[in-house]
Amino acid sequence: MSHGTENTPITALLLAGGRGSRMGGVDKGLQNFNGVPLALNALLRLQQQTQPPAEVLINANRNLAAYEALGAPVWPDALPDFAGPLAGFLTGLEHCATPLLLTLPCDVPHFPLSLCQRLADALHAEGAQIAMAAAPESDGQLRTQPVFCLLRAELLESLTRFTHGGGRKIDAWTAQHRQVIVPFNVPGDDPLAFANANTLSELRALEMPPR
Repeated sequence: MSHGTENTPITALLLAGGRGSRMGGVDKGLQNFNGVPLALNALLRLQQQTQPPAEVLINANRNLAAYEALGAPVWPDALPDFAGPLAGFLTGLEHCATPLLLTLPCDVPHFPLSLCQRLADALHAEGAQIAMAAAPESDGQLRTQPVFCLLRAELLESLTRFTHGGGRKIDAWTAQHRQVIVPFNVPGDDPLAFANANTLSELRALEMPPR
């Protein structure tokens, strides 16, 4: 089944609305990575995508003016009390003006430059409603990366029902819909492309060039 996603405009949503608990409560997206805030690093990588998004939004719950200064519209969670990534997904879908929404976190500084295109290609090929990235663990096993999703904007009603019913787990919601898992483990893929920084020491380590 095909929904014709080739050349379909995509909105990208950068998720920067977490508590940053494991970083001591700091606003993670504003921490420096190679001299620029993590959020800005992500915005620059989105511009370099092989299929760049038509629009970029930022989901943040603190320091809104600092995020607005990065040049993209900023929207806080649609749900109260730092309700997790699905609250950001819901905010993105509410403000998405394109048929597709790409979600990604601010704390994965080396995410693939082919992310947008490969998720869109798989979504189209499988006639899916959701395309989710998967990347190899240190043991070589693939693990899904649930915050790296390409969603059809038509899923807003479904996510509204799920979250307003108390649902908070991404996998529990995505399992309700046709989804395709997209592996990022082909030759040429960076095995650390989806490494995230939960602590400041992990962030510093990601700044260092691979050995």
